[in-house]
Amino acid sequence: MSYDNTCKYLAEKYPGDFARWLLASDTSDIQVLKTELNLEPIRADSVTFLQIANQILHLEFQTTPKSKTPLDFRMLDYYTRLKREYWCDIEQVLIFLQPTSSEIVFNTQYVDKKTRHEYRVIRLWEEDPTPLLANPALLPLATLARTDSPADLLTQVATAVDMIEETDERQNISACVQVLTGLRFDKSLITQLFREEIMQESVIYQDILQKGEERGKKQEALQLIMRLLTRRVSAIEPEIEQQIRTLSITQLEDLAEALLDFSSYSDLVNYLGNISLPQPNQED
Repeated sequence: MSYDNTCKYLAEKYPGDFARWLLASDTSDIQVLKTELNLEPIRADSVTFLQIANQILHLEFQTTPKSKTPLDFRMLDYYTRLKREYWCDIEQVLIFLQPTSSEIVFNTQYVDKKTRHEYRVIRLWEEDPTPLLANPALLPLATLARTDSPADLLTQVATAVDMIEETDERQNISACVQVLTGLRFDKSLITQLFREEIMQESVIYQDILQKGEERGKKQEALQLIMRLLTRRVSAIEPEIEQQIRTLSITQLEDLAEALLDFSSYSDLVNYLGNISLPQPNQED
């Protein structure tokens, strides 16, 4: 299950609650931006952009500090892309979910010679759970907050979840709680406090399962196609391989059929040039 994507679901389902928590903003005029900023090598699975008046709140959730592209540079990269597209104030918050001693989680800026870019960092295990417990949308995050008695904290969360009146919301919040508690608690304690069937009936649980299946299918398709292409047209250049990795499952299936007719590397290049691929942002 995806811990990061569970947090992304919460932020996009309850944007006002996250804005009030992180910005002390009480506005209800919030838009979840579905903008195309997810160029490789940036992984955008756990990124959320919320537009609030003339400001954007950029949230990035991380289970661990490990990242193919350094996190500090990713924050700078997102900032420049957002600034160029929307030209407004941008508040960036990088939220780490799981305790670690890595120095990366204590870094709040990108520095490179004359370039310096700052952003906020929240280490959930250091956060006071009180404001999180007071808001149903933030209850899943409360399970990872600071406490001398984790079991008591989880009991408080379970009690608060049970008090949510609306059935669908209670099921979805419960599912998110159960996903995130896996970072901290044994399954036996979780099952004592939460009913598994409620989780299975929730929207977020079904969404996680579907995305997991889709990722698995795409990874299998990619591995097969790369092997076939290597045998058909020799080694694949990194730039072309990256283009292939951006294809949808349907496009990969089409490529698997088309490559049977390839006789040279240029056939592959020409084929990719004639289908719709994500394009980099161009300078004005």
